[in-house]
Amino acid sequence: MNTTTPETPQKPAAPRPVRAAATLIVLRDEGRGLEVLMLRRAEKANDQNSGASVFPGGVIDAHDRSLHAQCSGLDDDAASARLAVPEGGLDYYAAAIRECFEEAGLLFATDPSGALVKLDGLPSDRLAAMRDAAVQGTDALLALCAEHGWRLAVDRLTYFTHWLTPPGMPRRFDTRFFLALMPAGQSVRPDGSETVEHMWLKPAEAVDPARGLKLMNVTRRILEQLAQFVSANEVIAHARGLRHIPRVMPRLANGPEGRRPVNMEEPAYDEVGLVDPDGEGHGRYAHEAGLVMRLSARIVRVTASDDGAQGKLAHSYFVGTSNGDCALIDPLPLTPAHLAALVAAAPGRVRHILSTRALTAESTHALASLRATWPDVSISPPAPGEKLVLGEATLQACAGTDGANSRQFLLIEDLTLFIGLASANTVDSTGLLQWIAPRHGFMRRPIAT
Repeated sequence: MNTTTPETPQKPAAPRPVRAAATLIVLRDEGRGLEVLMLRRAEKANDQNSGASVFPGGVIDAHDRSLHAQCSGLDDDAASARLAVPEGGLDYYAAAIRECFEEAGLLFATDPSGALVKLDGLPSDRLAAMRDAAVQGTDALLALCAEHGWRLAVDRLTYFTHWLTPPGMPRRFDTRFFLALMPAGQSVRPDGSETVEHMWLKPAEAVDPARGLKLMNVTRRILEQLAQFVSANEVIAHARGLRHIPRVMPRLANGPEGRRPVNMEEPAYDEVGLVDPDGEGHGRYAHEAGLVMRLSARIVRVTASDDGAQGKLAHSYFVGTSNGDCALIDPLPLTPAHLAALVAAAPGRVRHILSTRALTAESTHALASLRATWPDVSISPPAPGEKLVLGEATLQACAGTDGANSRQFLLIEDLTLFIGLASANTVDSTGLLQWIAPRHGFMRRPIAT
């Protein structure tokens, strides 16, 4: 039997620090259409992104604020408003330019005439010295701009998307992603330390498994977004038209393919956030027969192999406090394997057997057979409005949608509604519900009216 029910409470791990970061997605239009610059990171021990193909970027440096005076076309107030931060928005723009210069050798800066600088015209040894100096710290880039009269062309960057690394990762970054067109008169030169190779690829090529690139989830998802556009200018025009850019935060969960990020549009996302907000490994992105999960202090879920004609995995729920009285909701189908799993998972004394489905003579007989396991159990369906007190858990019966004698059950303390087969899109007209517990699928937030 699979289980994620902890035997003893675990002390929560200390929250991992989140570092602010900025990334610059460099685009160009060649004969093949839209292409994006990808850099391959060097292989390094203890680096979660070792060997990955990435966009140029990195963490905000404490000295990036000093670059504000060398930025053109955008001040901190305007940058902060665009990024929806109280202040320091220009730090992200400046850091994106600085990191792109350090990692890819591309410098988004203008000369005194306002034209983008053409680094290819500089002697190679001089350019190398400039790169080396910039890698040593922000102050070197500041001195470089002052020496040549250059200004960082932050107005050539377009804010595109905002991602936060999932809880549970060794390192977490709150990253703003920007778009920019490849500057003329410059060539990509990986630094040989952080980045060791560069590629110009169509977004669809980069995500093609045949290409074999190691891609982080965020990089893959952004490339999939970019693949919807024909040209670089089309992407940038789209980004400039965005009025609100929400923060995207995947969550980590386990399943048949191992641990992976669960993205916000996936069915498992809400549930993973409920059972494992800190990314400790309790969440699941797929259900399996026999899986036991503690969803809250009052709810334990047991998954059956299938639901008869429905042909789907089906859930049963125990509601109550540990070692006290509890109710079992939707134990059917009573296969030997599922009954054994229910007996093993029961958190306390089972006093009530409840069903969200309309009861037939056959299903009533099946529920009654559970008295062989729990002799003093009640199988009588409570009337709508009736409450069952189970220690520190209170279940209230509600009229169901699967027939005249079907029921739904509200766990008042958790504001969780247990529903049957016909209520997959339950709407919360009260605005009070927190969770929907369906017979099939994942726990989810209700749809508000």
